[in-house]
This record gives sequence, C-alpha cells and structure tokens, in this order.
Amino acid sequence: MSATAPHLPARLARRRFLWATLLGASLAERARAAPPTDSRPPSSEVRLALLMGNRSYPQPFDLPPIPKNLRDLEAVLTQRGFQVTSALDLELPAARRALDDFIARAAASPPDATVFFYFSGHGVQVDAANLLLPAGLNPSAKGELLQTSSVQLISDVVRRLPPRRDGMVIAVVDACRTGLKSDEVVGLNQVEAPPGCLITFSTAAGKPAIAPAVETQNTFYTGSLVKLMASVSGQTTFPELMQLVRSDVRETMLNHPLQAIRQLAQDPFIADHTRVRLTVEPRREGAAAPARPDIDEEAELKKLERLAWPAEVLQVAEAFLKARPDSPFAPGVQVARDGARTALKALQRSDVRLFKAAFAYSDDMPDDQRQDLLRCGRGDKDAAARMAWRFRGGGSGAGSGGYGASAAQSRYEGWLQYAVALGNGIASYELALHFRNTGQPLQAAQFEARARELGYTPPPDLDNVRK
Repeated sequence: MSATAPHLPARLARRRFLWATLLGASLAERARAAPPTDSRPPSSEVRLALLMGNRSYPQPFDLPPIPKNLRDLEAVLTQRGFQVTSALDLELPAARRALDDFIARAAASPPDATVFFYFSGHGVQVDAANLLLPAGLNPSAKGELLQTSSVQLISDVVRRLPPRRDGMVIAVVDACRTGLKSDEVVGLNQVEAPPGCLITFSTAAGKPAIAPAVETQNTFYTGSLVKLMASVSGQTTFPELMQLVRSDVRETMLNHPLQAIRQLAQDPFIADHTRVRLTVEPRREGAAAPARPDIDEEAELKKLERLAWPAEVLQVAEAFLKARPDSPFAPGVQVARDGARTALKALQRSDVRLFKAAFAYSDDMPDDQRQDLLRCGRGDKDAAARMAWRFRGGGSGAGSGGYGASAAQSRYEGWLQYAVALGNGIASYELALHFRNTGQPLQAAQFEARARELGYTPPPDLDNVRK
C-alpha cells in the first residue's frame, strides 16, 4: 500500500506505509475461525473465506486500519454464510501454513463451493509478479528479497485453489498499485482471472489506495465492500457486488470534503471469469425461497438477459430502473446499465473498429461464447479479450463462426481494440505483438505503450510471445 498525497492533513499526508508506529503488536499467528453471529438458519452452501491482513511492518511502514478491516469483513462474511478464518500479522512461514490449510479445505469442499481470499497490506510487483508482503517484511527491500520473502498472488494463491466451474473463487487485494519511489510505477500488475475466478484490486494500476492513519476507520475500499456486502439485495451476484463496490469507492472519494482525497480517488480493478450465478445471500436450510419476480418483471429481466448490443442494454436497463427502482434485482440491472454506458463510450472511439454485427446473439453459440458476448455488451474488458481469442489465427478456434481469414483477423483486431478501450492492458500488449508480427511497427509501439499505461508489465521471459 502506498501513495504520497500532496497537501493532505497530517493524519492522511503520509503514504499508507508511512504511518505511526505499531505499539505492542505481536507477529505471532492469530488465525481463528469466526463463530456464527446471527440466528438465521445455516447456509446449505459451502462458503469458505481466508482473510489475511498485516498492520505490522518495519517503521515507518505500519498500517493502522488493517485490524478493523479484518474484523468488519469477517463479521459481514459470516452473516452471508461464510466460514471465516482471519489471520492478522503473520510472518511468511505462518502465512504459508495458513494458506496451505485453507487450500486443503478448499480442495476438500464440494465443486459448487464459494472460496473467498482477501489480503490487506503492502503489495508490490517484481518482474511482473504480484507479491503480497507478509508482516515484518520491509516494503523498501530489494526486489530479490521481496520475491523470496513474499506470497505471490497468482502462483501461490489463485492457481493453487481448485478451479470451480460450478462454484466460484474470489480473490480480493486491498493494497496500493504504486511503487515506493515517486518516479516508478511497479505496483500490482494487471492479471487475467482463470475460469471460475473473480479477482479484484482496490485501485487502478500505478495508483494509491488511501486510508486514514488511525485504527478506528476502514480503508476506503474495504469500507465500501463491508457496507455493500451487508446491505445489498440478496439477489445481487458477487460480480455485481464488486462492480457496485467499485462505483461506491469512486463516488465516495470523488465527493470527499478533502480536495486531496478527491484528487486521489481510486478506481478499483476487476478481472471476472466466473461462469455461474451465485448470489450474495446463500441458500439456507429450511428458509423460505426468495420471492420470485412478478410476470412483467420476470419478462423484463429475461429480455435484458438476452441483449448484447450496448445501446439496447442501456435502453431496457434504464426503463427497468425507472419503473422498478426498489426491485431486489435493481442493483444487478444498475450494473448492466453502467456497463453499457461504458461500452458505448468505448465503441465510439476512433481507434476501435467493432460494429453492431459483432454483437449478434444466437442461442446456437457455445455457452461460454454466449456469456462472454453478453458481458461485452456490459463493458467487460476481459470478456472482450476472450471474444478476440476465438478469432486468433484466422478464426479457426471454437466459436469463431467459420469466418474467412481476413474477416477473422478484422474481428480479432476489433475485439482487442474494444478490450483495450475498456482498460485491458494485457489485450493491448497482445495487439502490439500482433501488429509487430504483421509488419505494422507504428501501431505495435502505440499499443505496447498503451499496455503499460493501463498497468500491464509483460513477464521478462515473454520474449514477444504471449504465454
């Protein structure tokens, strides 16, 4: 976590790792299972959560809000049916033991289980890898030491959790994505989520994650996450929840009374590759089934669910919200509306050559392709990249629709351009490689620069081939 905020008052002026000394805190492991906190029937779903947070770093890098982050998130996750384990201020050996135990529990859980991993503390990038720093490790240490003394988000956490086509893996990182020096941007790298996974970062690449330098307040991101997870309609899905959190963080900070906070407003990052609809409120033993929408509402929702062209999504979503603002499905429709607005703005760019015909929806499409197409109409940058990959290599891939080589290349470039306009740095780098390989060096240079602007640093062993 980091970010120097010019002209902030004393309690906020320092970077998140430049806060007051942690007095009397132990670095010993304090992992514990959270007891139930409400009297509702137990959930019939298996939901597991591991919350890891570190306040205790060498002076002056301690992070006072972290214990409150863990306490508050633990409470609301328990209310939503999760079995929660909290681990505060673990040094690397204890952190690895906590991870190993959690991964073993996840592996033994049913295929439709929901697995939630959360980290709040210092995060840095070394050689394109995202590192989560354990307690006691100095964030300003040399890269080699950070590499060998940290937990790597993708290889140590996400890839070790069993893939879930019928369930979901959620990884949330509340940490800065800036470097420790004012002239470097080496914070958390942009990532792709594997199938069945949802990954979120609390802020955009190269940006700080601001928090009070006191123990009694949450970080901005976790504060929004806790608030909305507790209050949002139970019909809201987890991807929709994360989009609502993203909007809430931005609005909260942009409307903050302090100008310096408004100038540093965070824009959380989301990588979504989930394939099932899992709502925030779980199924509960013996509980009454949630109220079904009435006939007219259900018809409107089904109509919206079959629209891929952003202009049509926007029109139907706005009409629904105007007529039914208090519907339990309104939060999800709001996410669709806001995403469609973003999609239309991207499609209006002069460097995006993608047209309405590309959004043609068919029930004959493979299920994964159909889901991705619908998400593209709602501004999903990762779904747009996955659509492009179906046309890679001349359109010979599954779901390419039998396009000829020229048409397939046009669709491939168009979907990647759209993904880039939506903020996908990985897609921008792939497009740079494509233009380099097709003898278009000027465009290659432009998209490579754009990839880095969007927060993607290619691995050092990439060697001009996307792996």
